[in-house]
Amino acid sequence: MTGQTGAGAEDPFTTHRGLLFTVAYEILGSAADAEDVLQESWLRWDAVDHAEVQDPRAYLVRIVTRQSLNALRAASRRREEYIGPWLPEPLLTTPDVADDVVLAESVSVAMLTVLETLAPTERAVFVLREVFDVPFEEIAEAVGKTSAAVRQIAHRARDHVAARRPRIEVDASEHDRVVRRFVAALDTGDVQALMDVLAPDVVSVTDSGGLVRSAARRPLLGATRVVAFLQGTIAKLDAEYTVTTMRVNGMLGARIEVGGRLMAAVSFTVEDGRISRVFSVANPHKLAAVEEAAPLAR
Repeated sequence: MTGQTGAGAEDPFTTHRGLLFTVAYEILGSAADAEDVLQESWLRWDAVDHAEVQDPRAYLVRIVTRQSLNALRAASRRREEYIGPWLPEPLLTTPDVADDVVLAESVSVAMLTVLETLAPTERAVFVLREVFDVPFEEIAEAVGKTSAAVRQIAHRARDHVAARRPRIEVDASEHDRVVRRFVAALDTGDVQALMDVLAPDVVSVTDSGGLVRSAARRPLLGATRVVAFLQGTIAKLDAEYTVTTMRVNGMLGARIEVGGRLMAAVSFTVEDGRISRVFSVANPHKLAAVEEAAPLAR
């Protein structure tokens, strides 16, 4: 018999939905897959006697983690056949996300790209421990390992991420200032301003899934090459383009529209007053999550 929440009380699933979505998204790097996981998790939650669950938050995180791991393992096979670079689905986020430094960094495209290099269980353990501070015993139940094994996995994952994560500390105001310079330069076609705001060794990565003919299928290295590619792409457009700022994965990013249609969501890494990394998602199937602010929470 399905358990019911007491009259007048909000269902714990509804109460913790933002947290559950964030857990699933950080494990999967896909807003669409995270929503699928939440739907499946809700069905499982609805089938249990809620009165028997002592800690609904921990119980729900455990369900979502298990479902996310199943989805991640299935997705890894699809990604092996993906055309060109794979980037996480961008999220439209509210300005307050940047106020939580741990949350903002954990959902940044730069960090999610690093998490892609972890094995599924390592990724789940890292996210639960480092971002949500879940006790090792609860993580062990979620991933089907002993507490001792989880501690070892957490240590290994932490070292792996530390060796690859961007070692850049830039406050939000400086990041915003640099991104606004880039957006203004690209919107007006000011080549010199673009060269000035990009680091000489900038790396630009575009995820189009092979669905956008004009998108680069390999990373572009160096400001000269990046600007030349942008110039060439703009010259081929058959409609007016606009570039505006928007909050992408916790930080200020850019929204590129052509003929009034969203063509790309762009995230940036800023270092020493210049842009050192550009992450552009142009795959149309990945752009749905930048139309409405994501419900992120810790």
